Amino acid sequence: MMEETSLLLLLFVSSLLCCTTNQAHLTVSPSSSQLFEGEFVSLSCEEDDSSAGWTLRRNTTRETRAECDSWGGSAGSSCNISVTAPWDSGVYWCESRKGATSNSINITVTGGSVILQSPVLPVMEGDDVTLHCKTKTSNLPADFYKDGSFIRTEPAGHMTIHRVSKSHEGLYKCHSSSHGESPSSWITVTEKPSTTSQPTPPSWITVTATAPAPVCVTLPIGYVAPPLVFRLAYHLVVFSPYLISTLLMMSLYRHRTTGYDISMATPPPNQAAEGLAEEYDDIMEVTTEHHF
Repeated sequence: MMEETSLLLLLFVSSLLCCTTNQAHLTVSPSSSQLFEGEFVSLSCEEDDSSAGWTLRRNTTRETRAECDSWGGSAGSSCNISVTAPWDSGVYWCESRKGATSNSINITVTGGSVILQSPVLPVMEGDDVTLHCKTKTSNLPADFYKDGSFIRTEPAGHMTIHRVSKSHEGLYKCHSSSHGESPSSWITVTEKPSTTSQPTPPSWITVTATAPAPVCVTLPIGYVAPPLVFRLAYHLVVFSPYLISTLLMMSLYRHRTTGYDISMATPPPNQAAEGLAEEYDDIMEVTTEHHF
């Protein structure tokens, strides 16, 4: 029973892996969300799995989910529009046979004389973005607007936004006093991927061993160490009284002890005389025996 369950689980996971398709990424050249009427544009599905069968589609005011064959020339994974027209304005994306979709791109084709060149793809938070106010002939001084509010005037016709954030997301356009106003384009700002840093260990885990500081003795300037003989003489002079006193005390103590022992061990005079008499009698007895 366990073997059958494991086999079924393995087959289920394998089927999920086999059915997973990689996403495609839509790009456009020239990279601009606004185009002049009559320009050439090429859109491409950058894909990792060509077997998924990615197809370019678009939604415009005239058609919905229309494939490349009905509005452009197919060239592999790309679709080209040789001469753009205002009705080519719309939303473009890639779609696989199984319904997976890529990112979408908004393109505006204008018959006017001013366009705003802005990023087609979302801008990463923290990057710099440059907007160009262009005519068909040259760049002219232009006023820039965001969500209908005036930002500033740029003499060269281009404005750079440094370190963009989510607050810069919105609808932008430009205006030239001699050529008119451009269509509006939406700029999307995506958050920067957060990098996970290694956690800092608690302070109580870190143990730092510090060696004790060496003890330094400061000597007076010009100090010269005395010779060895002088130092020995100095110690003898200082310690001699203590040594002599100690020797005298030990000598007196020893003399008293010795005197006490002698007086205790010496017999009284009477006892000494009696002992001598006894020894004399013994000697005389031995001598008499030898004569006989």
